[in-house]
Amino acid sequence: MNDSALIELTVDTENFPQDKQHRRLDVWLSQQIPDLSRSRIQTLISTGWVKINQQVCTTKKVSVQGGDRLEIILPPPEPLDLEAVDIPLDILYEDDCLLILNKPAGLVVHPSPGHQNDTLVNRLLAHCGDHLSGIGGVQRPGIVHRLDKDTTGAIVVAKTDFALQSLQAQIKSKTARRQYLGVVYGVPKTNSGTINQPIGRHPIDRKRMAIVPIENGGREAITHWQMQERIGNYTLMLFTLETGRTHQIRVHTASMGNPIVGDPEYSRGKAIGVNLPGQALHAWKLTLNHPISGEIIEAIAPIPDTLKTLLEVLRRR
Repeated sequence: MNDSALIELTVDTENFPQDKQHRRLDVWLSQQIPDLSRSRIQTLISTGWVKINQQVCTTKKVSVQGGDRLEIILPPPEPLDLEAVDIPLDILYEDDCLLILNKPAGLVVHPSPGHQNDTLVNRLLAHCGDHLSGIGGVQRPGIVHRLDKDTTGAIVVAKTDFALQSLQAQIKSKTARRQYLGVVYGVPKTNSGTINQPIGRHPIDRKRMAIVPIENGGREAITHWQMQERIGNYTLMLFTLETGRTHQIRVHTASMGNPIVGDPEYSRGKAIGVNLPGQALHAWKLTLNHPISGEIIEAIAPIPDTLKTLLEVLRRR
């Protein structure tokens, strides 16, 4: 966003949370504004961007009360001096409105500490030039959703504000469909299923995610899965996301006892004899409606060589 935005909320007296933890300001706001992470909300509070009953509140642990009126100001993102890096992109679809890319393993999507000029955003700036500037904010120009650093596959980028709003709305309303292929340790007890477990930051290791109850700050997360091929004590799975939380598939598969092969954070499986760049997870198919024409676009990202090699090695055992 180019200007500050104001969010106004009133604590519902009739549905006021009974437990003290759920009434805590940062926890309550994270439930009311799911598009903002809890850490982002805590930063807004500590820097004076949150008011309760017209009084600035900088303490996240204060409890909200029934009838309280809150104002949350979202300041514009601080500009970053991003360098355009001219490295070819593997483009699956492109027009004046959007482009869909096949992201390789090892590529971070947007700038973060330690990754300022080696991200997908840097490559997009070189490919799209000034046309992408300002779309969705300086820090994440055009980024509709993200993929983990070592997850490969299809990711869509908006070239206009209208396209960004449309695509984000499609993901939120679940009209956009994101399907992944992954290899897990073990064999599930059934051929298909759904994991409906909320996800939040790990209570101890803040770099990881975990199954966290809603009342403790977790956010709804739903993953549908289907077995594609049983390969000894491994399984090729098809995942369809209904929500898109950070590390969702990786956390959900680990919670069911079948973590993704090669996952450095959520798997402690034995060596498999294949040099994987990370987790064996690939964003295989992305289906969405074109923001302007409404035409259905289906982009399929070819399975990467590392995943093909893994499957071949497992099938020979």
